[in-house]
Amino acid sequence: MSLQAFALILLAGLIHAGWNIAAKKAGGDARFAFFSSLLLVVVWAPLAWWVGHDVVPHWGWQAWALVAVSGVLHLAYYVILLRGYRHADLTVVYPLARGSGPLISSLFAIVVLGEEISQLGQLGVAGVVLGVFLIAGGPGLLRARQDPVARLRLHQGLLYGLLTGVFIAAYTVVDGYGVKVLLLSPVVLRNLPEARSLWMVQWRWALLVAVVSPVAYVLVLFAMQSAPISHVAPAREVSMLFAALIGGHLLREGDRLVRMGGAVLIALGVTALGLG
Repeated sequence: MSLQAFALILLAGLIHAGWNIAAKKAGGDARFAFFSSLLLVVVWAPLAWWVGHDVVPHWGWQAWALVAVSGVLHLAYYVILLRGYRHADLTVVYPLARGSGPLISSLFAIVVLGEEISQLGQLGVAGVVLGVFLIAGGPGLLRARQDPVARLRLHQGLLYGLLTGVFIAAYTVVDGYGVKVLLLSPVVLRNLPEARSLWMVQWRWALLVAVVSPVAYVLVLFAMQSAPISHVAPAREVSMLFAALIGGHLLREGDRLVRMGGAVLIALGVTALGLG
């Protein structure tokens, strides 16, 4: 992995952790996904037109099919992620989602696409996976089994985190954006007065997510031009280092020492991937 690709992934990780913390603070549902998607279109449509106005008209049905599939996958990922944030801690849902998704996509790239990974890179993947476990609570995950409320919250975090990871793996392979606003419109139109009330409370968080979230993904796409998917996908999990440092403090979630140890392991794993 080149130094440029590595730097892009670090920056993308910081941005990605930031907008996830904002989404957690907003506490929104599918309507928040609609708000942020609508604002995303408003903010980024001029740049998208400027970049693609001479290319998009020449796309065939295959390209549009990929855009549509990617849009549906991103939509499902985002809505499930928001639901997980409403029912569980960010430091459980986020690491599981970000850890399981790239692991699946890396295995896909190695097994199906024929990409190779060195032994050092394999150790890096292992470090990322173990770091995910520690950030998600480590031994504390076992202690939570004794408390019914904590156990339910943990189970919901595990469920939504892993389910989000499946969709992350899918859209990492497919790539692109599309059809979000169209598919989310019925959710908003079903109860307009409530949607207006939620908009008044959540629009600032939605605008923040809309402005910064595409930047993180575009940086990753640029990194993929010079580095294999099997390296880029796990390396993106450096965002968990920032989430543990910033989100854990702001949201006052527990098991900080264990989760910081997990963050260090992820940092080492990302370094091994960069060198391998």
